[in-house]
Amino acid sequence: MTTAPATFDVWQLIALAAALGWASGVRLYAVLFIVGGLGFLGWIPLPGALTALAHPYVLAASGFMFAVEFFADKIPGVDTVWDVAQTFVRIPAGAALAASVFGDTSAVAALAAAILGGTLAAGSHFTKAGGRMAINTSPEPFSNWAASFGEELAVGVVLWLAWTHPWVALAVVGALVLLMLWLLPKLARMIRRLFDRVAGIAGERGSGTRRGAA
Repeated sequence: MTTAPATFDVWQLIALAAALGWASGVRLYAVLFIVGGLGFLGWIPLPGALTALAHPYVLAASGFMFAVEFFADKIPGVDTVWDVAQTFVRIPAGAALAASVFGDTSAVAALAAAILGGTLAAGSHFTKAGGRMAINTSPEPFSNWAASFGEELAVGVVLWLAWTHPWVALAVVGALVLLMLWLLPKLARMIRRLFDRVAGIAGERGSGTRRGAA
């Protein structure tokens, strides 16, 4: 099926670019599969080059990776390794998706959208990765599962708002940016203390081993 044609004004396009950029930093493959699938079914219009997401080959690839990420994100420790590896994928993908929204307009608009989308993807990715690293210091898995399902819900809500209520989507993304700016320094300090603690324990064990050998 093909997506019904629709006319987007500039603010709707900006809202889509911002929402796709932010959501890509949290759940890239869910974004690709959900947006492409809804576009394929004709339930939402896809502006610019986003129509490529509705191609069956793209849907097959994004659906497979969505399934892999869904389960990897639910396993404590594995989710952190996955986030580290996805650093090199989510951020450029967020920039590319945001630019694709303006794919059939001007190159200047597409470049500006890429900068916006990449920045939002970087912010949401590092906030997610840092938060998961902090959560994984707890031995129980339930907080990890709650965080994972909460992220999936947040991505779905932001994407839905981007197509149905773009001004609300912009306000929500703006609030999320403020939350990221508040959280990131705290997460960075927490992770630094965690690494310092691990390094201290390793150093004490190494000293004990050397004393025992002596």
